[in-house]
Amino acid sequence: MKRWMKQVGWRHAVGLLAVAFSLGPILFVLSAAFNPLGTLSSSQLMPTGLSFGNFQKLLTDTDFPKWFLNSVVIAGVASAVSVFLSALAAYAFSRRRFRGRRVGLLSLLLIQMFPQFLAVVAIFLIFGTITDYWPSIGFNTWWGIILLYLGGALGVSTWLMKGFFDTVPRELDESATVDGASHVEIFFRILLPLVAPVLAVTGLLAFISTINEFVLANIFLTDSGSKTLSVGLWGLVAAEQRNTNFGIFCAGTLLTAIPTVLVFQMLQRYIVEGLTAGAVKG
Repeated sequence: MKRWMKQVGWRHAVGLLAVAFSLGPILFVLSAAFNPLGTLSSSQLMPTGLSFGNFQKLLTDTDFPKWFLNSVVIAGVASAVSVFLSALAAYAFSRRRFRGRRVGLLSLLLIQMFPQFLAVVAIFLIFGTITDYWPSIGFNTWWGIILLYLGGALGVSTWLMKGFFDTVPRELDESATVDGASHVEIFFRILLPLVAPVLAVTGLLAFISTINEFVLANIFLTDSGSKTLSVGLWGLVAAEQRNTNFGIFCAGTLLTAIPTVLVFQMLQRYIVEGLTAGAVKG
């Protein structure tokens, strides 16, 4: 027994502690979400009752349905467009040789060293002018915040995809060129199916980061009907309302996880295919 504890047992103990540490907050959120009283002071780690009152109040007394729709549309469109544009840029940087290629790659890497929040004042002033002339892409609009998110996601996504494009043999491009295929046909019919795993991973990361983003959304989305989930739920527990609306807040966090789980389930096949293909590649 002592030998087993020294060699293997302590690993099981550490694993159990890690699992308990990870499941503790989740269990507390579940308990608070189904707590009949719905307050922070009455919430416990182990649930004392079961009630859907917090979910009912969340859907009827707040603009949660609008927040949910805004978050799903903004995150879905922003991630899809960023993946497509990043794939185009990665293809150009990986397959083409042109003047300024190295400078462009280094510039993308250098820009990522500075957080997007540093430019928030300048972006805010730009959005103020845009709202005056083109309100459809200004403050409190889907397209405005989508354009804002695209600027911060293209750099990282381009670098990730460029490295994956480099692993695809160039002989495929040359063979397709000999057969008369254009660059567009090579990109869409040959390369994109081969790099589907990195497209799935990049899209998933972009979706998660966008749907959970708070700082920029809190600045550029101020109307209640245009807020995203992170901004709207934060308003429920701001200052003096923290104790009263804590159960509603926890119910909202559970519903917020649904889009991310669904997207992961949709892209899981491509992610697994990429992992297995990389494992046997040689």
